[in-house]
Amino acid sequence: MKASHPAALGEALQDLDTPCLVLDREAFVRNHDRLMHSMKGLGVAVRPHAKSHKCPEIARHQIRNGAVGICCQKVSEAEAFADEGIENILVANEFFGQKKVHRYLALASRLSAIACCVDHPDQVAALSMAGEQSRIRLRLLVEIDVGQGRCGVQDLSDAVALASKIAQSPWLELAGIQGYHGSAQHFRSYSERLTAISSAADRIRTLHGELGRLGIDASWRTGGGTGSYAIEAKSGAYTEVQPGSYVFMDADYQRNQPAPDAQQPVFEHALYVAATVMSRPSIDRAVLDAGLKSFSVDSGLPVLDGPAGCTYVKASDEHGVVSTKHSSSLQLGDVLRVIPGHCDPTVNLYDHIVVMSEGRVVDVWPISARGRSC
Repeated sequence: MKASHPAALGEALQDLDTPCLVLDREAFVRNHDRLMHSMKGLGVAVRPHAKSHKCPEIARHQIRNGAVGICCQKVSEAEAFADEGIENILVANEFFGQKKVHRYLALASRLSAIACCVDHPDQVAALSMAGEQSRIRLRLLVEIDVGQGRCGVQDLSDAVALASKIAQSPWLELAGIQGYHGSAQHFRSYSERLTAISSAADRIRTLHGELGRLGIDASWRTGGGTGSYAIEAKSGAYTEVQPGSYVFMDADYQRNQPAPDAQQPVFEHALYVAATVMSRPSIDRAVLDAGLKSFSVDSGLPVLDGPAGCTYVKASDEHGVVSTKHSSSLQLGDVLRVIPGHCDPTVNLYDHIVVMSEGRVVDVWPISARGRSC
């Protein structure tokens, strides 16, 4: 059965059929404006990570307002955005296998600017062969591990060898280096984030210098996320940053200690799940219609945006239990705004974002890349 349209223009929060994903348009716009303002004069590009929102309308807004393009994490995500007219895409991840390579080649044949990451010689060989067979020259970035402990070449001498292999292929172009420290985005203290990213920047600088001495240009140096992008941008090692969650924010990011002296703006919550009180079984408990199938809880339970004295304390498949021990104001049928613990995987649970302004629905945006995980 086709998913129903979640809202009508002009509806108020209380009128929404829940659970549904809600975006505060003004907060969203302010978040993007704050980020772009914080980057002025640094000479560093902004390429927001679209895995956070999976929504072409948001990508268009970001690009219209200063972003150079977007990042995607999967080939299928890139396909969804390309189908909506987004031309400048970095697949900021590795992929392998004949089917993935052929799909990526199809994208490269129709987009004005696309690149992907590699961290192994076999990936390079497969892409070089595919490029030769299709007569398409492909742009690659060497990803190095800068502390995340996930993808990326571990030893910088191996990274130099990999970059040299790319540079030697007539069907490949070494576009640059990726060094993304995802774990550092959620280090709670600013000093922890600064230490981690300073180390990451050192590795980027070292590799860039080694390649330069060999006459290999790696002018595009990209990485950084919402929790640390200002550090990368001011380090002198990066030419581009990849924040994603800043447009929405979530309960987990709210736990980060802000940067001192306004070195990085504080973003506000713009994304919520609207949920209805469907049961009020006791004076100290209310139950919402939004549980595990409405939120990702990998970064903790969601947080209520009011009323005071109420706390989301437990989730099961279709139920969210709220403690009302310190408040008796909740009534059956009340619709609440609930802040996700982790915005990215929460967005992936929905087909649409209901856009609200001044308390009313003003638009509904499809999440076109929802479920694009291959």
